[in-house]
Amino acid sequence: MAEVRIQNRLVGDGHPCFVVAEIGINHNGDIDIAKKLIDVAKTAGCDTVKFQKRTPELCVPSEQRNKMRDTPWGYITYLEYRHKVEFGQAEYAEIDRYCQSKGIVWYASCWDESSVDFMDQFGVPCYKIASASLTDNNLLRHTRSKGQPIILSTGMSTLDQMDQAVATIGTNDLILLHSCSTYPANYEDLNLMVIPMLRERYDVPIGYSGHETGLPSSVAAVALGACVVERHITLDRSMWGSDQAASLEPNGIIRLVRDIRLVEKAMGDGIKRVLEGEIALIQRLRRVG
Repeated sequence: MAEVRIQNRLVGDGHPCFVVAEIGINHNGDIDIAKKLIDVAKTAGCDTVKFQKRTPELCVPSEQRNKMRDTPWGYITYLEYRHKVEFGQAEYAEIDRYCQSKGIVWYASCWDESSVDFMDQFGVPCYKIASASLTDNNLLRHTRSKGQPIILSTGMSTLDQMDQAVATIGTNDLILLHSCSTYPANYEDLNLMVIPMLRERYDVPIGYSGHETGLPSSVAAVALGACVVERHITLDRSMWGSDQAASLEPNGIIRLVRDIRLVEKAMGDGIKRVLEGEIALIQRLRRVG
């Protein structure tokens, strides 16, 4: 049975779904908003919160850097905007302290090697690699060199590209997340039946990273075998930011965790049996024994 240990949790078949509240950059560069989102995730019963870490000069393509953009900080270049939403040493030290005080795990998607090295100082229990970085073999190898579990999203990728990524990383301590990378994603594009196919193909724990606006498909992913569910969270979907519209507000993430736990109870063990509570109904309703 494929399973991966993330801090004190086993993730994989036979274990409760590992629910990831993706804060990402929905904090809009404000540490107080980040703390409020950590509180939301903790209250909802999520297992972990996830941020994103980039070195803007490395991650923003040169042709995009000087493009102007309307932002809450004024009409600035895209590179300046990326710096505005990027947390540094002081902010992540506070996030580390705050998450420890709340008893919730945190980690980050690292988009470049320098960001991986930056996160290493905090002893994060795993690393996330975003769908956009799946073909970045240097980043894959550098992340693997840290010796921690890796969660790899597979949106916008072909099976050949996924095979190459898995061959580069290796299957040890690897979790793959099925994902549709459009924001928000259309339900007809989610293709949840890929989840059992990936379980068969790679023999590693498979999860689901959802960017749709509702809850049912993320719950259905668990019924199809997803052992991780990752969803963006926000205080208010009308807030400024590219990921806000595809995020769940506090009531949404609370309901999602509740529904996932109910579905896990309902799945059972696959053994058909007559329940004790059905015996009286047999005696009262069945005409032929």
